[in-house]
Amino acid sequence: MEAFLISIGLVSIAEIGDKTMLLAIVLAAAWRRPLPIILGILAATLANHAFAAGAGAVLGHFMHGPWVRWVVGVAFLGFAVWALIPDRFDEKPDITVKTFKGIFWTTTAAFFVIEMGDKTQVATAMLAAQFQNLFLVVAGSTLGMMLVNIPAVLLGEAAAKRLPLNWIRMAAAAGFAATGLWVLLAG
Repeated sequence: MEAFLISIGLVSIAEIGDKTMLLAIVLAAAWRRPLPIILGILAATLANHAFAAGAGAVLGHFMHGPWVRWVVGVAFLGFAVWALIPDRFDEKPDITVKTFKGIFWTTTAAFFVIEMGDKTQVATAMLAAQFQNLFLVVAGSTLGMMLVNIPAVLLGEAAAKRLPLNWIRMAAAAGFAATGLWVLLAG
C-alpha cells in the first residue's frame, strides 16, 4: 500500500504545472470535449507508466544492496531540482480533429510521446525500482496523473490562471527532495 500512496502523492504533485498538464488545458480549450481527452490521457498514462515501471523494476532487480538506494535517492534529489524548472508548452494542437475517436487517439498519442522522459515517467521507474511492485506503482502513478489532469481538462485555461504554479513547483521539489533523503537515509 505504501508504494501506491507514495506513487499517487509524488506523481500528482510533480504533474501540477508539467507540460502534460499544460497539454490537457490546451486540448480542453481547443476541443471542449472532455470525455475523449480524459480517456486518451488515461490510456496514454497507463501504457507509458507501465513501460516505465517495468524498466524500473528490471533496474531494481539487477541492482542490489546500497546501489539501488543511492541511484533512487540521488534520482529523487535530481527530480527536486528538475521540479523547480517550469515547463512550457508552446505548440497548439491541430484542432481540426473533432470526432470522439479522433480526439481520443490524438490525445493518447500526444500524451504518450510528451510523457517520454518526463519527470513523472522517470519517477514512476524509480518508484518501481524502489518498491518492486509494478501494479501498485502503475496504479498509483496513473491515479496521480489523473487527479491533476482531469481537473485541468474540466477547468481548462481558467484553472491555469488561478493556480500559483511557482508555489506548487516548490512543493513538488520539496516532496522529491524529502523522498530522496528518506531513501538515502533509511538504508
